[in-house]
Amino acid sequence: MYRLVYYSANRISGTSEEVTTEIEQILAASRRNNAKVGITGALMVSEGFFGQVLEGPQAAIEATFERIQQDARHGEVSLLDYKEVAAKAFDSWDMAYVGHPSSDIFASFERHNSVDEEKLKGDKLFRRLRELVVD
Repeated sequence: MYRLVYYSANRISGTSEEVTTEIEQILAASRRNNAKVGITGALMVSEGFFGQVLEGPQAAIEATFERIQQDARHGEVSLLDYKEVAAKAFDSWDMAYVGHPSSDIFASFERHNSVDEEKLKGDKLFRRLRELVVD
């Protein structure tokens, strides 16, 4: 069992309604695809960023992350953590969702509208998502 944590720039543009629709489509596809390959996790979205935890079999995690890196809706994809784990933390979620494009959910990780690399570490993003989704 592996866990991968990353963040990326949110490149989705359009009206608020168009952005919401796009995120709903991402979630629907993620949930459908993840259920097929045994991946669970959580996605955090703001106007500027995506943060995500993926958990599951190594090959499935790597294939999914490769698709994310090729997706034009993600920019500047940064791997924060990737490691073997004993158990899933989001085992009942094909893909949990936290935030809204207009939210400031990344505020604690930002500095002048960019991610503060000193604050955004894989374990911090993982713990934040776990706190928002599971706890």
